[in-house]
Amino acid sequence: MSVKSDTYRLSAENIIKKIKMRGMDAAYYETGEQAKEAILAEMPEGSVVTWGGSMTIEEMGLADAIRNSDKLVFLDRSTAKTTEERREMYTKQTAADYFLMSSNAITMDGELVNIDGNGNRVACLIIGPAHVYVIAGMNKIAPDLDSAIKRARNIASPENNVRLGKEHPCTKTGRCGDCLADDCICNQIVITRRNSGGAPGRIKVILIGEELGY
Repeated sequence: MSVKSDTYRLSAENIIKKIKMRGMDAAYYETGEQAKEAILAEMPEGSVVTWGGSMTIEEMGLADAIRNSDKLVFLDRSTAKTTEERREMYTKQTAADYFLMSSNAITMDGELVNIDGNGNRVACLIIGPAHVYVIAGMNKIAPDLDSAIKRARNIASPENNVRLGKEHPCTKTGRCGDCLADDCICNQIVITRRNSGGAPGRIKVILIGEELGY
């Protein structure tokens, strides 16, 4: 093992303790492949699975594994083209058995920070799907809440804007320009400090000892 791997593991052990104190479940895997296999093994046959936009899920191969699975029912939001179809898809997503997402940042104290455009991703995190997996590489870890918000706005958001081909100030400067564009993807900033009391363990945070996503 490398020094970085050992450091990731030690950090994850401490973060997981803090996450569990917040009513969420958590686990750590050295690689995305290990995490992928563990997540797939936890989903019973016939489960309805969907996700919010996530490069982490794509990079670790989990998205393709679910798309190609013959035991899981995949809700593919990319098939919704019109406003009405998207609204219908968002409604179906809230009733899914499993909702997968990453997090724009996670603090050392176990708080989740997410920034969203339409709000469907953070809506499903807050309420709806029976189980939510929040999957994040250790590059998403921030020392405190202020740093986590800055990471979401000044690292994750500019990179996602570039990926999506947006013409916003952050795609030119690499930092949040606090824009108010109609197609802004930074309309909602949600801090999850604790899982809702009525469903302990509904949110499970999966930390991975690799750099994944933005």
